[in-house]
Amino acid sequence: MAEAWSLPQGVTVHDAGVRSYRFTVVYETSSPQGAVLRRQRISGDYQRGLAGGEVAWKNVAQADADGASAPFGAAQKREFMEGFRYRNDLGLSMQPAFFKAFPATAVFERNLVWDTGMIELFGQRYFDKLQLNQPLHAMTDQNVEMPGLGSFRNRDVVLEWVGRSQRNGQDCALIDYRAFGNPLQVAVGGMSLKARSDYWGQIWVSLKTRQIEYATLYENVAGELKLPGQDAPQPMIVFRSGVFEPVAEP
Repeated sequence: MAEAWSLPQGVTVHDAGVRSYRFTVVYETSSPQGAVLRRQRISGDYQRGLAGGEVAWKNVAQADADGASAPFGAAQKREFMEGFRYRNDLGLSMQPAFFKAFPATAVFERNLVWDTGMIELFGQRYFDKLQLNQPLHAMTDQNVEMPGLGSFRNRDVVLEWVGRSQRNGQDCALIDYRAFGNPLQVAVGGMSLKARSDYWGQIWVSLKTRQIEYATLYENVAGELKLPGQDAPQPMIVFRSGVFEPVAEP
């Protein structure tokens, strides 16, 4: 029984050729009382296991809707992300020149890259350090400079292996992650935001290959937003939910 509830050690991430994922994230902007004002859905196809340890994006598109229940409009493709390819290293994405082909206001698109790197980091890099039901404080007071956008501080990132499950026919470790009370500042396109971020989710990691078999992401951002031409900032709340899952190659 003790062996069954210990994670296999020394297993490296096994890329048996190219593997594709679909990442879909829905942003809901609401009033302080919870009335949903606007929804925005961005999705894209992510490929890993490419030559040279590279990854790539394609079919990234965004659709918008007003209110809580109106249908989404036609999705608008983000051509600047079509074929966007880079070495799979989260640190590289924090360098000033990394997003040089992206419009300054492409915040959601940057988040796709950063969130995917975060999920892989939490699920794969810390795998050997996790013990059942024992919280691991992976990052404490870590300042992150987001080139062209602003700054973020991970106050306390906690990872916890909470059990075993199955996804896509794979025995998986189920890992919780959470980080609350994180200061966030953004300044782009004449807009400025000062807020706090709370984010959390779960990651299913294959015990055999250490590949991500499924992941969820939730984040609540609450703060003050000042738009160009406004004299005073306005309260702003954005809740987002995301699903990261493997898809079959066409």
